[in-house]
Amino acid sequence: MPTEEQDKISAIGNYLASKCRVREPKRIADIVNGLLAKRGYAQLQSNEQLEASWKQAVGAMASDSKPAKIRRGVLEVAVRNSIVLQELTFRKRELLSKLESIYSGDAILDLRFRVRNLD
Repeated sequence: MPTEEQDKISAIGNYLASKCRVREPKRIADIVNGLLAKRGYAQLQSNEQLEASWKQAVGAMASDSKPAKIRRGVLEVAVRNSIVLQELTFRKRELLSKLESIYSGDAILDLRFRVRNLD
């Protein structure tokens, strides 16, 4: 039968164990991925990949257009003027199929063009 002193020691040990949490070690890959996401570096890399894919898909009209962001599967593209907007609208299906084969990021289901200042 445990003595009163052993009960006190056991109670103190249980109390200390509840206050001091022992954590499992984290994988370095998880830490680095968390930091990249927190600082936005992953987003920058994704944007660069998107711009490169857009230039490859559009060709000569790449200087008159710039991909902005993907929201709910819709790639928003800023274009220099309404002439470029109309030309890219006519080529929408072709551009979607090219982007599907080139771009490996988020799925692009549709394109939305907006006239904006590109400078």
